[in-house]
Amino acid sequence: MSATSSRPRRAARVLTVALAAAACAVTVAGPAGAVVNGRNATESYPFMASIPETVPGAGSVEGVCGASLIHPRWVLTAAHCVDTRLVQPDGIVRIGSDRRTSGGTVRTIERTVTHPGYALGEAAGANKDDLALVRLDRAAPQTPIRLADRAVPGTPTRLLGFGTTTDTTDITKATFAKRLKQLDTRIGAVNECEPGRAGLARLCTVSPVPGAMACIGDSGGPQLQRGRGGRWELVGATSGDGDGDPTCSTGPGLYSSVPAYADWIRSTIRAYGD
Repeated sequence: MSATSSRPRRAARVLTVALAAAACAVTVAGPAGAVVNGRNATESYPFMASIPETVPGAGSVEGVCGASLIHPRWVLTAAHCVDTRLVQPDGIVRIGSDRRTSGGTVRTIERTVTHPGYALGEAAGANKDDLALVRLDRAAPQTPIRLADRAVPGTPTRLLGFGTTTDTTDITKATFAKRLKQLDTRIGAVNECEPGRAGLARLCTVSPVPGAMACIGDSGGPQLQRGRGGRWELVGATSGDGDGDPTCSTGPGLYSSVPAYADWIRSTIRAYGD
């Protein structure tokens, strides 16, 4: 199948497969909550953001991507979440709510800056440089999350998202969570993901819970780890699958490594005058 003919299908799956460390994002098979087989958020995450959008290649079905407030006027998400060949963002970002469609602070998208190296499905089926920065029309009052300095295999992490609670590769059959979900995971070794997918810039993320990982609707969302003083810091952003199986819950996830892109993130924000 050509890259062009496969794009609508990829849009449905890639669109928001989020929340998982190291190569996929949390979506688990089975009962339970968004981040498939995740559970309702157990605490407040004021930096958590969501980006509503539609998917033209799937009949303009409504979708969602995750994001993280990293500066009063900037959120970080996956590049494929703002790729207009795949999706059409609704033009707003909701910040600091544990509800997908209400609460928190709503800001208008002023501009998006996609990593210059971004490419869809280039490396063994994994997205390359899958990060984008979204500038808000004005500052949000919530406290931004700190960027992690390093990502070490074996480190416990947590995924957040509003993605589908049922494991599916068809976005038209996704059941997006109304409430924010979380899943405890760990940064895996490179070889725990399919060869060629994980690396310094793409974290392989593994769930200790069978059949649980980020999925459609989780893309761009945060992978967290504990930093100084036990505070959450941002170590990854949901990007895609860590193996060749199209279902989300059968293997690890891929996350764009925030430490690997920290220089680009900071320099981009500075270039636009904060």
